[in-house]
Amino acid sequence: MGFKDGGKPHYLGHRERLRRRFRESGSEAIPDYELLELILFRAAQRRDTKPLAKALLARFGSFAEVMNAPEVLLAEVPGIGEAAITELKLVRAATVRLMRGELFERPVLSSWTQVLDYCRASMGFRKQGAVPHPVPRQAQTRS
Repeated sequence: MGFKDGGKPHYLGHRERLRRRFRESGSEAIPDYELLELILFRAAQRRDTKPLAKALLARFGSFAEVMNAPEVLLAEVPGIGEAAITELKLVRAATVRLMRGELFERPVLSSWTQVLDYCRASMGFRKQGAVPHPVPRQAQTRS
């Protein structure tokens, strides 16, 4: 069972098929667990990452919550080690830096929604009152 195409296991080539689908169709063409699989590939090179991705989503509820989860909570998920946590935090850091770069290109955040989006992306699961860095001047609203 689990074999097709002349006795080869169905999972052979899964990573390449997933990468190709992502490149050709974009992130909207793949569900959250497969996007997490793509991130985890580098951390778990010889392991099936689908169960890890699904375990993360089961524990945290959404892709955004997984990416914003503190390292200590990520480490509680069976199978998630230091390498996987580093990959997840790397993607999160790149996302925040991208958003920060977009902020600096704009003169001012023009709506509360944009301010909240920025705060959610940069602060994630931090405790109330913990500000990671000064709010950029561009994020301040005009009087």
